[in-house]
Amino acid sequence: MTKISSHLADAIRSIPDYPKPGIIFRDITTLLGDARAFRRAIDELVQPYAGLKIDKIAGMEARGFILGGAVAHQLSAGFVPIRKKGKLPHETVRIAYSLEYGVDEMEIHMDAVKPGEKVILVDDLIATGGTAVGAVQLLRQIGADVVSACFVIDLPELGGRNKLEALGVEVRTLVEFEGH
Repeated sequence: MTKISSHLADAIRSIPDYPKPGIIFRDITTLLGDARAFRRAIDELVQPYAGLKIDKIAGMEARGFILGGAVAHQLSAGFVPIRKKGKLPHETVRIAYSLEYGVDEMEIHMDAVKPGEKVILVDDLIATGGTAVGAVQLLRQIGADVVSACFVIDLPELGGRNKLEALGVEVRTLVEFEGH
């Protein structure tokens, strides 16, 4: 683990047996509350794309809004929220996606991205990849060129990164944790 990864990992709280026994929940609220760790995480997410023409950052509800908004600001890009079904007020496109514990739906405004715009997807964590794969499919459905998907945390044993890469999406993560 690099010095940066170690610093960020130390700022993330691990909560055993949440939301169910055997799961270790990786809570980034402690990282967000630590000004140095939060700044470092955003800087590391932004760094590979500095100087490139990125049109939009898409963030998934809810922690992806926090991280994605900060990344969008740093890259002088627009921000696009991807929300749970029924939360957006204008015409939307919807997709069903698999969760670790079931199925859900998310939406994006139909006019959130112009065809061909370069978009980076941002969220706090990639686990099984169901939500991220659904978000990439949704973005592509409205014409986005999904340049990359960026996450603070990767749980590699759950295979989400591989699913995104199989779709031709570059994946960038800052910290890896073992287990679920």
